[in-house]
Amino acid sequence: MPAQKNESGLKSQIPILGIIAGGGALPERLAQACESLGIKPFIVAFDGQTDMSILPGRAHVVGRMAKAGKFIKALKAHNVKDLVMIGGVRRPHFSELRPDLFTAGFLMRLGMRALGDSDMLSAIRAELEKQGFKLHGVHEFIQDLLMQEGIVGKHKPGKADWVDIERGIEVSQHIGKLDIGQSVIVQGGMVLGVEAAEGTDELIRRCGFLKRKGPGGVLVKTCKPQQDRNLDLPTIGPDTVLNASLAGLAGIAIQAGDSLLIDPQKVAEIADRNNMFVIGININKLNK
Repeated sequence: MPAQKNESGLKSQIPILGIIAGGGALPERLAQACESLGIKPFIVAFDGQTDMSILPGRAHVVGRMAKAGKFIKALKAHNVKDLVMIGGVRRPHFSELRPDLFTAGFLMRLGMRALGDSDMLSAIRAELEKQGFKLHGVHEFIQDLLMQEGIVGKHKPGKADWVDIERGIEVSQHIGKLDIGQSVIVQGGMVLGVEAAEGTDELIRRCGFLKRKGPGGVLVKTCKPQQDRNLDLPTIGPDTVLNASLAGLAGIAIQAGDSLLIDPQKVAEIADRNNMFVIGININKLNK
């Protein structure tokens, strides 16, 4: 059954969408959106990473991340030609992989590029396209996930917060170019921490112990300059805001148009209740 007009206003001719599902709630939301559009979801689920509640009643394949050959074979067997990679994934250490022949060959070709997330994702995309698949961004199916410019909730950044936001954008873009991470926490113009392999939630927790007296500091999250906009966009949601409030932060600034916001109503409720601001920033305007 062909899909109806999707939320982005584009006529979709995708009968079945492969959802390469990491952790969190986004894979389930995408699966539901597909079903509402008349698109059948096929779930690729990873042991220890994917929320397996997404599987009942839906076609799927489950296995370790290093079993890429198994996943590709299953996708082709179900006539899947279109894919979305969505949800957080913890990269296993090489010693944990125990790859199949397909994955081992891919990693050998990748070489040192496997050290950076953006390079790794770009290589995965190229490999999937070589296998005949087309990669899409989740925002093609759920347009209202994209962070809009402006505040979420009722609180706005103060003058001191804007100093931290501007510093945070500068630093996050720099570490992004180096393929280190997307997030930074700044307080009083001082960088308390930058995101690396631990992820945003652990960065927030760690910086909660480093915070000094005075205004609480700001979490700034931006898209890496070289980042593929269809893969791994910066994301915040209710848990991010709750963790930031527990760490005593004053607010969160995230790049508008190139980031994802999960459950904006709940984000606004948590932010308002904790006297925090959440704001989408057009970094191109800010840099002019």
